Amino acid sequence: MDQRLERIKLAALHERVVSAEQAASWIKDGMAIGLSGFTRAGDAKAVPNALAERGEKEAFQIDVYTGASLGSGSDGRFAKAGIVRKRAPYQSDPLMRSAINSGEVRFVDHHLSQTAEWVRAGVIGLLDFAVIEALGITQDGLLIPTTSVGNSAAFALHAKELIVEVNTAQPMELEGLHDCCEPQAIGVRQPIPLVSPRDRIGTKGIPIDVSKVKGIVWTHQTDSPSPIEPPDAETEVMAGHLLDFLRGEVQAGRLGKNLPPLQSGVGSIANAVLHGLLDSEFEGLELYSEVLQDAVFDLLDSGKALFASASAITLSQPYMERIYQNFGRYRDRLVLRPQEISNHPEIIRRLGLISINTALEFDLYGNVNSTHVAGTKMMNGIGGSGDFGRNAQLAIFVTKSTAKDGRISCVVPFASHIDHTEHDVDVLVTEYGFADIRNLAPRERAERIIANCVHPDYRPQLQDYFNRATAQGGHTPHILDEALSWHARYTRAGTMLKKSP
Repeated sequence: MDQRLERIKLAALHERVVSAEQAASWIKDGMAIGLSGFTRAGDAKAVPNALAERGEKEAFQIDVYTGASLGSGSDGRFAKAGIVRKRAPYQSDPLMRSAINSGEVRFVDHHLSQTAEWVRAGVIGLLDFAVIEALGITQDGLLIPTTSVGNSAAFALHAKELIVEVNTAQPMELEGLHDCCEPQAIGVRQPIPLVSPRDRIGTKGIPIDVSKVKGIVWTHQTDSPSPIEPPDAETEVMAGHLLDFLRGEVQAGRLGKNLPPLQSGVGSIANAVLHGLLDSEFEGLELYSEVLQDAVFDLLDSGKALFASASAITLSQPYMERIYQNFGRYRDRLVLRPQEISNHPEIIRRLGLISINTALEFDLYGNVNSTHVAGTKMMNGIGGSGDFGRNAQLAIFVTKSTAKDGRISCVVPFASHIDHTEHDVDVLVTEYGFADIRNLAPRERAERIIANCVHPDYRPQLQDYFNRATAQGGHTPHILDEALSWHARYTRAGTMLKKSP
């Protein structure tokens, strides 16, 4: 007997093993599919690859929904083959990004906590297939996820049919890590009974309707590593500013010395800032986040962090090799949940999180752009930054003060796209300092942001704009003819800096 069948405890499913190519052939033009995967972790791998190969020879288009970004080059191959009509809710592939910005792919950018609700409500229509990566299926019909849960539960429960990719490269030590549940229907929903990052409120796997399993596909492929960059001098300085702010909050009695649970967003800067806690006095930390990156495991290894909850584990190659070789030492200190639970506004507000997410740019009144380069070109998506930013006790956004070798200021007169309004932002951090903009009027916010966050090369330029705008009056002073002129100047001249007269 094929030893891999030991991962499928229900003997009736053994006869449903098929090739990736056969499974992909069931997905027809015009269908909508849900794929497992969240920030490159636990993504379906074999069937998407077979779909892309088929798309190179056959013309068809489908709608693709996921948890977040896919690994294994899937989004890029989809874009190259031209098989995606609509994509949601998040991606990070350059080829897919290009297809979105050219209008070839219709991208729906929305909060990651909402996708499952849309699936249940029928907003996106009935999914024809869910393709979910799994460790295996238990005797009682639980599908055991791998390194992410994402939207897999909602997809598996509500799609017409299910294809399961059993990935033998994923360690069986992951079993027992997950806490899978689905909220009750809107209208009769009870409070979600989660009051600590450590709480478990569901089952160790996704309870599936076995009759919907049309095929099982074997895979043996690890997740794609995160391209995360290690901390640098500027991010270390930013971490220092964040620590100074947190110390001030503790001294003022607004935070306890162990801090409320932390959330850190995707990306090198947020990861590096979180890494700064290693050298701080803060201990006994807990995390309630959407993704666990390298810095979280450094905090666990050091004993600074005691527990971490998320929807996915996404690691760089060196960390992936180290962590999964000895995963047993982390099992009792981790839990993975569906993203509608990890990102749920109710829970975020109840736990009083400190939320740390990356901004592309922000303006002098505290509006944050997380998604659009120059206001028009999609980068990745809002992800969970809105879920956490709007509902956390402290919404902190971090970015370096400039980009493109200083030719772009990340602090501008008016954000070219606004994902997080001034009403949802508490603290802004760059390598030049932090601006706590809580309980400040617009003009007060502008003064603090200019003084504490702007690169020195751009500070006089932004101060001049603010002075002239203030002279015209208004609660939130602007010069409408100039509000987006910095972006226009960069497009025209390759820099936001004004040339000296």
